[in-house]
Amino acid sequence: MTTLTHDTTQTEANKALAKRFVNDIFAKGDTDAIGELVAPAFTSSTFGITEDGPTQLKAATKRVHASLEDVEFTIDDIVAEGDRVAVRLTSSATPTGEWMGVKDAAGKRYTISEAHFFRIADGRVVEHWHQHDAMGLTKQLAGSLGP
Repeated sequence: MTTLTHDTTQTEANKALAKRFVNDIFAKGDTDAIGELVAPAFTSSTFGITEDGPTQLKAATKRVHASLEDVEFTIDDIVAEGDRVAVRLTSSATPTGEWMGVKDAAGKRYTISEAHFFRIADGRVVEHWHQHDAMGLTKQLAGSLGP
């Protein structure tokens, strides 16, 4: 029984950490939260971060938030097992200029689905993977892709 309680407690703590990561770093762009939530050895396939993870994540967060307005993230589902947490969410934002290769994206609000996967160790995010609806994003920002 003790092991189950411990595992449940740790699972809930990992889910809470992933929620804070999404809300504080992605939604709010709070680069100060990175020092608290991210391990020094942090890597992310999303941002191509393999070395000096916290510093690179701070730079990426600043770039993204300098290019977007009215950023919103809504967590739709969160599932955790062991040291892994999966988050399905809906994100919305309005680019202030070129965004994701679309030159005339400024002022066009988008809403897309995303999936984020975290590995957590010692109360910090160590690894991050991300998938998003790139086709839906492009269609909303550039218009129809078909004939």
